[in-house]
Amino acid sequence: MAFDINFSLDGKTAIITGGTSGIGNATAEMFAAKGADVAIIGTNPQVEEIAAQISPNVLGLRADITNTSEIDKAVQAVSDRFGKIDILCNIAGLGHSDNAEKITEDDWQKVVAVNMTGLFFMSQRVGRYMINQGTGGKIINMASQAGIVGLDLHACYGATKAAVINITKTLANEWGKYRINVNAISPTVVLTPMAREFWSGERGDDLMKKIPIGRFGEADEIAACCVYLVSDAANLITGENIVMDGGFTIV
Repeated sequence: MAFDINFSLDGKTAIITGGTSGIGNATAEMFAAKGADVAIIGTNPQVEEIAAQISPNVLGLRADITNTSEIDKAVQAVSDRFGKIDILCNIAGLGHSDNAEKITEDDWQKVVAVNMTGLFFMSQRVGRYMINQGTGGKIINMASQAGIVGLDLHACYGATKAAVINITKTLANEWGKYRINVNAISPTVVLTPMAREFWSGERGDDLMKKIPIGRFGEADEIAACCVYLVSDAANLITGENIVMDGGFTIV
């Protein structure tokens, strides 16, 4: 068999943006458990402490992905520490919900800066590194069901996630010749602390009624998909958007 059926990540080095909380933190924990060297990037002042809680070997870097000079410094720091970069998971994201007629220019620009522009330039910088490294790589971009269908109150957020899906396909097409696989994951609501608060009560109940399996997702479920996609078992998958929404977008 050409791959480890246990989906081991031994010998791999991974960067995870948004790794201080939610899906990013769950993914960092799972990657470390699978043997990867992990660096988490975030704006949380406690990023180093959070990294140490995952594992003493996890590197925590405070950086703002909307600033390309900070991206460059972070990528260099990972290279200096681990000597290579095999995996990038773009999980950092900024949520936003409001009626379309009420979205301000400032709201729009902030969400676009993180969810679309920051994700692209993070991918660009790590992609360049992987191309020069010459050993291929795996990139995962966190999209959303909101990037596939039109959801109430999600005009801004959904637009950025639709862009993420297109960026994913374009990079996969351009970088396939370098053996760099680029895929996206589009979850439904994932029950992070922030999501639990926003989707509690009637709002959440109404949405769950539209999900065939009748529930929202858990961060560990998304992390497990990330493990598969960055493993050698997924070497034939690129340019795809893996929809993890309990069937919401099929009905």
